[in-house]
Amino acid sequence: MSAPVRVRLLAQPKSCQGQEAPWGQRRAAPPHLPSSRAAEARHLEEMREGMAAGVYDEKDYRRVRFVGRQKEVNKSFAIDLIAEQPVSQVESRVISCDGGGGALGHPKVYINLDKETKTGTCGYCGLQFKQKRH
Repeated sequence: MSAPVRVRLLAQPKSCQGQEAPWGQRRAAPPHLPSSRAAEARHLEEMREGMAAGVYDEKDYRRVRFVGRQKEVNKSFAIDLIAEQPVSQVESRVISCDGGGGALGHPKVYINLDKETKTGTCGYCGLQFKQKRH
């Protein structure tokens, strides 16, 4: 068994600089990151809402685009829509995915479906494929 390797980040946030954790102990989360799973879930939900809705402070100049208008928010996230797609059953051992082809597709990739329990996932669009056994 090899000796543990000590790794140091090249650039630490200013709030964490100078703090060193003793051997065998984990350093507490930096103040700008959530420390518990519940806080992390809230943080991710806030980020998700902010990305979709454009949450800005009261005095932020970017709010001007919503003056006199209703803010329209798309509640459908691509990752959720892909998760709703059923796994495609295919006969062949290797499948190609081009995302639907044409200008709206992506580069063609080939996915191996060799193992019985393996579900192949396209790295571009997230579609899943499984080999149908005879």
